[in-house]
Amino acid sequence: MPSVYDEAGGDDGLVRLAAAWHERVLADEVVSHAFSHGFHPDHTERLAAYWAEALGGPPRYSSTYGDETSVVRMHSGNGPHEEMDRRAIECFDLALTDAGFTGPVRQSLYDYFAWATHTSMARYTGSADDVPAGLTIPLWPRNGNRA
Repeated sequence: MPSVYDEAGGDDGLVRLAAAWHERVLADEVVSHAFSHGFHPDHTERLAAYWAEALGGPPRYSSTYGDETSVVRMHSGNGPHEEMDRRAIECFDLALTDAGFTGPVRQSLYDYFAWATHTSMARYTGSADDVPAGLTIPLWPRNGNRA
């Protein structure tokens, strides 16, 4: 059975989606604040590699850039930010359209992003130091059921 990574078009599809999402968030007056201090010049490729690994693709993010701990620490210690999270998910939904995703794969990608935004990326609002070492990138199941 193909993975969500495969159904999304592999690396090419996820780079296209990451580029569309990045463009959307930079244009959003609330979400763009997260990038106001700059971002890595390879942000789009790194983001696509992270999503690829989480969605059943090769473990390129973990083998090249870092582990889940490093990703979660980047998103931690900023207090609760429900409005920013909501708008980031809205930007993702629009980016799915921009990148040409439809049907079941679109829903799988949306569900994954919403889940990741509300769980692992929002778990440690107090301090990045609260994030435990050695976390691995959680793999999104083919059917999207995290129960």
